Amino acid sequence: MDTNPPQNDAVLPKVLLLRPSALTLLPLAARLRAHFHLLDPLDSSEPAQSFLSLRCRSVRALLCLFTPFVPVNAGTLDLLPSLELIVVSSAGLEHVDLPYCRRRGIAVANASAAFCEDGADYAVAMLIDVMRRVSHGDRFVRAGSWPVQREFPLGFKLGGKRVGIVGLGSIGSKTAKRLVSFGCSIAYNSRKEKPHVPYPYYANVRDLAANSDILVLCCALTEGTRHIVGKDVMSALGKGGVIINVGRGALVDEKELVRRLVRGEIGGAGLDVFEKEPKVPDELLALDNVVLSPHRAVMTPESLEAVQELIIGNLRAFFSNEPLRSLVQHE
Repeated sequence: MDTNPPQNDAVLPKVLLLRPSALTLLPLAARLRAHFHLLDPLDSSEPAQSFLSLRCRSVRALLCLFTPFVPVNAGTLDLLPSLELIVVSSAGLEHVDLPYCRRRGIAVANASAAFCEDGADYAVAMLIDVMRRVSHGDRFVRAGSWPVQREFPLGFKLGGKRVGIVGLGSIGSKTAKRLVSFGCSIAYNSRKEKPHVPYPYYANVRDLAANSDILVLCCALTEGTRHIVGKDVMSALGKGGVIINVGRGALVDEKELVRRLVRGEIGGAGLDVFEKEPKVPDELLALDNVVLSPHRAVMTPESLEAVQELIIGNLRAFFSNEPLRSLVQHE
């Protein structure tokens, strides 16, 4: 908790705040204002571009909340010549122009560390749900079908399955650790091999899929990972394969996935994210081997509290010339 009393804005370090108009800042705003002088374009009658170019040229730190609704692109960053740090409230960074930040020497800090435990729990929960038909069984009982039909299709054992994890970052690593305890064998794909990881590494996702029963998608969305799970990968995974996506919807060729699920050419899916959220393909709504979720994998009261602590911790560390708590490594 923050116990320091509020200080005069004149002596507080300036932080530019970018947020969607629908965002209600309280109680985070009060915690931020105890330590920083917030410059918020939405509090001004000036056009946002004028506000940035006229009032924020000396700003060194930018806080972007409830992303990816607020893109941080080269056009925005060009208006901020003194910027040295971007702190975002999300794990994903597809809304930030990372190559431009690398060229400018702008550090980026995200919220993966605050979300990893809950994200991993959710990935495993969705996988168990798909494999053991938990949601399907719930609908079966609620509809009164049990006394009438009697028989309910069997689910599948999780233990012993080969799980391929796409993106062995903070969430992917925690997911792998949890699934090992179920007796699953783990392999992974990432941008590069991790030398101290005990799991087999595959340089491309197709080969990973060919040697997996299940794919769990935890990687970031970039131009290089858009539709990383397409027709070839789904064919390699096979008819009994399961896809769990707690990353971003566009990691998967959604039309191809829907087609294969409808035709029974893939075993099942657990989807927390979609290509055109909040729109979900109508075909998925009728499928009992698909578990759907409204992009809530990492969201708990505990994780949201941890995000606030991480945001404030990163900003305070920056202005104190201390190491950032969740620095994103430019590659």
